[in-house]
Amino acid sequence: MEDTKRIKAAIEGGETFLGLELGSTRIKAVLMDGRFTPVAEGSHTWENKLVDGIWTYSLDAVWDGVRDCFAKLARDVERRYGARLTTARAIGISGMMHGYLVFDEDGALLTPFRTWRNTITGQAAAELTQLFGFNIPQRWSIAHLYQAMLRGEEHVPRIAYMTTLSGYIHWKLTGEKAAGIGEASGMFPVSQETGTYDERMLESFNRLAASKGYSLRLENILPKVLMAGESAGTLTKEGAALLDPSGTLRPGIPLCPPEGDAGTGMVATNSVAPGTGNVSAGTSIFAMVVLDRMLKKVYPEIDIVATPSGVPVAMVHCNNCTSELDAWVSLFGEFAEALGARADKDALYKIAYTKALEADDGGDKLLAYNYFTGEPVTGLESGRPLFVRLPDSRLTLANFMRTQLFTALGALKIGMDLLLKDEGIGLMGITGHGGFFKVGGVGQTILASALETPVTVMQTAGEGGPWGMAILAAYMSKRQPGETLAGFLKDRVFADAAGVTVQPDAKISESFRAFMGLYKKGLDIERAAVSVL
Repeated sequence: MEDTKRIKAAIEGGETFLGLELGSTRIKAVLMDGRFTPVAEGSHTWENKLVDGIWTYSLDAVWDGVRDCFAKLARDVERRYGARLTTARAIGISGMMHGYLVFDEDGALLTPFRTWRNTITGQAAAELTQLFGFNIPQRWSIAHLYQAMLRGEEHVPRIAYMTTLSGYIHWKLTGEKAAGIGEASGMFPVSQETGTYDERMLESFNRLAASKGYSLRLENILPKVLMAGESAGTLTKEGAALLDPSGTLRPGIPLCPPEGDAGTGMVATNSVAPGTGNVSAGTSIFAMVVLDRMLKKVYPEIDIVATPSGVPVAMVHCNNCTSELDAWVSLFGEFAEALGARADKDALYKIAYTKALEADDGGDKLLAYNYFTGEPVTGLESGRPLFVRLPDSRLTLANFMRTQLFTALGALKIGMDLLLKDEGIGLMGITGHGGFFKVGGVGQTILASALETPVTVMQTAGEGGPWGMAILAAYMSKRQPGETLAGFLKDRVFADAAGVTVQPDAKISESFRAFMGLYKKGLDIERAAVSVL
């Protein structure tokens, strides 16, 4: 009861922090108190659509989802504490990174939102990587812009502003065209020395654009880069109405710099200091390893981005992770219902995932690819989920599920081997978060064994990106002079955090190595499936 009264007083006194994140399948808001504890939440489920060959979300769907999410948060606050959510000490907006949102001088969208999931910029990414001497992945905003130039798309000369999903929401809520450095680093390369876009590469791109007949200067259309802890504007009257049409939420709330889901994942797992790393595993999977030195060479499988405070990070991003797993678990549930058994979703996942730990030794008889979309790490522009087995294999539920869990990590393993083995980057351990880790210990054990590195999952792992964004809002509001983000997380947010660390299982590691041998050989099967189907 005392806790409820304290939280109610904090809500009514404007001493809470709101983080809102637009993920690939869910928009989620978390309200956090001054002790960094989530006290209420709201969510909205959505899905991207393939329209004219482009993975996209309409802006109507964006705002419908944001408003529904916030309304559910407000109802949760009222239900739990009998309070109305009228204000907060600070707000932060985050979203899926990269992609392409471009607007004209009047703020009108020039072409449908192109999400990170699109693998249609291969030529642009390759040419820019060569031009800059720096890896430019297909999903980065600059690759989308240059590909549009190469195709001669009519909207390009009219671009006045290019941003990301979180940058767009932030702009509409505050009027400020800004991005946190972590988010900005997935649009265009940034410089650790200057804390903004790399000037040499900017000028190289401007010359390239001019050679194609375009007069735009990139620095004029990109959002301003801000560091974690800096002010990024306040909620306007118009912004408050967009977020909460009921008029309950008042304008004037400070906002921190908008960030990408990679940055909020680093914050939510206390992985912003050199030598730390995290793996976010959901619809997509990506590993973030904070560097203490730059890599010796350029790898197309590894992106160099930044923490929200500007420290360089090696990112191995793979487009596919749990979608195929989810599809199989759903199929098993449908079969169970046909037999008259009604297992709930959590029970189905627990049974299916746990069975994987009972699989036979060896992993070179069953092969699967979870490619719903293209996978740049393995050179696939499109994907076809498939399952193949050798005639002498044992098709058991345990063996099948382990294969599906293994393949969810296959592309990631290729990139991580370059980082940890070829480059010799030191890593103290990995913190895992996302749906892959929801069944106690299973995904964690598989990842630890695949990477041959200890993996920790914290009790707060389920809070994820929106909680990380709320923490960034709190850092802007509560940090002491000279207090770094790494210090703020270590000493204040995670000082008493509990987590479970799992060591690699030698037998599973051996089986995973065998599976990866088959996985690499079998990529021609996946290419053939894409070609034929």
